[in-house]
Amino acid sequence: MVFSVTRKSAAVAAAVAAIALGVTIHRAQAQAQPPISPTPTASTATGASVTPFAGETVAGDAAGAAAINPAPAFTGAQLKAGANQGWITNGGNSWNQRYSPLTQINRTTVKDMKAVWKTSLNGSGTRPGVGNQGQPLEYDGVIYVETGENDVLAVSVETGKVLWQYKSNIDNRFARPCCGWNGRGIALGEGKIFLGRLDARLTALDQKTGKVVWQIQAAQPREGYAIASAPLYYNGMVITGFAGSDLGIRGHVNAYDAKTGKLIWTFWTVPGPGEPGHDTWPKNSEVWKYGGAGVWQTPALDPELGLLYFSTANPGPVQNGALRAGDNLYSASVVAVDVKTGKYRWHFQEVHHDIWDQDAPNPVILFDAPYKGKMRKGIAQAGKTGWVYLLDRVTGKPLVGIVEKPVMQNAQQKTAKTQPYPIGDSLVPQFIDVAPENYTLVNGGRIFTPFTEIGTVAKPGAAVNWPPSAYDPKSHLMFVCANDSASGRLGGDPTYPVEPGALYSGSAPMRVAPVASREIVEALDVRTNKLVWRHQWANGCSGVMVTGGGLLFLGRGDGRFDALDTSTGNGVWEFQVDGGIGGQATSFEHKGKQYVVVFAGGNRAAKHTDSLWLFALDGKVESLPRGAATPPPAAPARPNGDGMGRAPPNTRVPNVAQGQEYFNTTCGTCHGPQGQGGTHGARLTNALKADDIIDMINKGKGEMPAFGAAFSEGQKQDIAAYVIDLVKARPPQ
Repeated sequence: MVFSVTRKSAAVAAAVAAIALGVTIHRAQAQAQPPISPTPTASTATGASVTPFAGETVAGDAAGAAAINPAPAFTGAQLKAGANQGWITNGGNSWNQRYSPLTQINRTTVKDMKAVWKTSLNGSGTRPGVGNQGQPLEYDGVIYVETGENDVLAVSVETGKVLWQYKSNIDNRFARPCCGWNGRGIALGEGKIFLGRLDARLTALDQKTGKVVWQIQAAQPREGYAIASAPLYYNGMVITGFAGSDLGIRGHVNAYDAKTGKLIWTFWTVPGPGEPGHDTWPKNSEVWKYGGAGVWQTPALDPELGLLYFSTANPGPVQNGALRAGDNLYSASVVAVDVKTGKYRWHFQEVHHDIWDQDAPNPVILFDAPYKGKMRKGIAQAGKTGWVYLLDRVTGKPLVGIVEKPVMQNAQQKTAKTQPYPIGDSLVPQFIDVAPENYTLVNGGRIFTPFTEIGTVAKPGAAVNWPPSAYDPKSHLMFVCANDSASGRLGGDPTYPVEPGALYSGSAPMRVAPVASREIVEALDVRTNKLVWRHQWANGCSGVMVTGGGLLFLGRGDGRFDALDTSTGNGVWEFQVDGGIGGQATSFEHKGKQYVVVFAGGNRAAKHTDSLWLFALDGKVESLPRGAATPPPAAPARPNGDGMGRAPPNTRVPNVAQGQEYFNTTCGTCHGPQGQGGTHGARLTNALKADDIIDMINKGKGEMPAFGAAFSEGQKQDIAAYVIDLVKARPPQ
C-alpha cells in the first residue's frame, strides 16, 4: 500500500522518450531566452536557428471575435478590486482571495439557479492523463479558459460559441512536468492573454484573435522546468514562477515585459553564493544548484506596498536530507519581494530542512483584519503540514503566534532541531491514533517523524495541496479544501548523487496496511486561527470560490457542482454536470446579471469531457441525473494470448508507441520514467503480465487511483504492452 495523496512525484513525464531518442538531459542552470520569432530565421553566428512559435490558432465565430473588446493595462487598484464585475485575474483579485462581492445569487435565490448553456471546447483537455484545473477569466462578455493541454479558448457569454482557440500542441517527448499534465489558468492585460506552458514557454496571445504576439523559452524543460500556474499581469509586467522541484531544478520567479517578453528581473528561491540564505545549504557542495523550491501557484500582489508574495515547494532532493544539511532556504517558505525589482524583502519558513514533502503549494491569500483592536495587513498560507500560517505581510512576523518546538531527530537525515508550530487549530489530525495492521508506530505517527531506510508512517500526508483556498473579507473566514491521510516513507541515502538524473528523490513509498483517508472542507477565522466549521467528504474538492451572497462554490471529482452556506458549510444547492470538476468556479456580472461559470473537464475518477457550463438564476437547463459523470464499469481484462501483451490471432495488436505516450504523461509521474519506482509509486517488475497491468489500470491498487475511465480498452492494452517492453529493457538494479 502506497500512502500518497498528492500524486506529486519526482518522476519525469518524458524522460523515457528522451532516452529513446538519444537525448542527453543537460543540467545547466536555466537562463531566460530571447523572444521566439514567428518563422525560422537565418542561422545565427553560432549555427543555431531561432525556433518558430509553438502552437496554432483556430478561428471560431468570426463575427463574435471581431466584437471582442481588448482589456486595458489594468491598474493596481483595478487588480485589487478584481471581481466587482468581471473576473480579470487568476484568483479574482491581486490578493488571491477568490471572492466575488456580487449578491444577486445568494443563499435565498440560489435554489432557482440553473444552467444557461453548456458548450464544447472542441475536445481540448480530454486526452488521457490530462488535468483541467484552471479558473476561467471573464472580461466584457467573453470567457477565457485554459484546458489541461495548455490550449486557450475564448467563449461568448451570450451565445456559448467558441470565438477562437489557441492549440499549444506541446510535444510530450520533451515537456517534463513532474506531477501531472495540468492547466491552471491564464492572465489578461494590455489586449493580450498570457499563458505559461508545461514546456516552460511563456506565450502572449492577441486577445481578439488568439494569435501569438510573442513567445519565449523561459526555461529549459529538459532540465525539469515547467510553468504550472497562471501568470500574473501587473504594471506592464508578466510575472511567473517555475515548477519542477522534484526534478532537480533551482527554483525562481521571473518578471517579463508584457509588450515584448524581455526579461526584467529574476528572484532565485534557492540563494546562490554571497546571497542571504545561501549559508543554509552545505558548504563544499553544489546541491544548492538543484535545490528545488519551485513555485506552483500565481503570486499575490499588494500594489500599495509594492510587494509580491508567493510560497515555495520542497527542497531537492525531495525527502532526502542527507545531502543538504541546513534549513535549505527558501524552500517550504512564504517569500515577499519588491515587485518592481525582484529584490528580497522577507521570508517565513514553514518547514525547516523539509524531508517530508510538506511544502506550500496552496496559493497565498492577502487580507486586512483586526487583531487586538487594530487593523493589520495579513497574509495566509495553508500548508501541507495541516496548519494555516498567518503573517503580517509588511514584516513577515506571525499575527497570532508561531512557536518553535523541538522535534524527533535523525542524524542520517540531518533533521532540524525545531519546527514552527502555529498557535490555533490544525486543519487535519497530525498523528495516527491506531497503528496500521502489523506495524508498530514510531513517535505516535506524529508530524515531523523522521525516516531512513527504516521507514515510518505519519500524518498528515499532504494536508492542503494545490486546490486553492478562498477568503471572505466580510466575515474574515478562510475556506480550505484539505485531506486527512497518512504517508509512509523510507529513504535518505547519504550516497545519493548530488547531480540529478531523471529522478531527484532519494526516497521511496513504504507499503503497509491501508489507513483510511478523507477529504475535508472547512472554514477558519483568520483573526484567531480557530476552526468555525468543517465537513468531511468522500471525494475530491476542486478548490473554492466565495461570494458576497454567502455562498461557497466548489466542484467534486464525481461531477457535482455545489454551493455551501458560508456560515455553516451546509449544502444549499447542487447541480450534476457531465464530467469531474478539477478547477474553480468564477462569478461575474454581465449586463446587470450575475453568472457563475465552471469547467467540467473530468479527471481520473470521472469521465473526461470538454464541457464549459454557465449558470444564472434565469437558466433553463436542468441538472443531469446523479452519477452522470461516473464512468461505466471497466470491462474485465481480456486474455492476451501469451500473457506478454501480444494479442492472440484476429484481435487488435497493441500500439506500443502510443502506449509509451500514455505512460509518459500519466503513469511515469508516479512509477518513474523507466518504471523503477519513485517517491510516490511502486517499482514495476517482470512479474507483471498484461492482464495484471490492465486490471490495475481499471481498479487501481492501494493508493493508486482507478484509471478505468481515463483510457479505452485499446489504450489500456497499449500501456500494458509498453510497460512489459520497458521493464524487460530496463538495466538490472
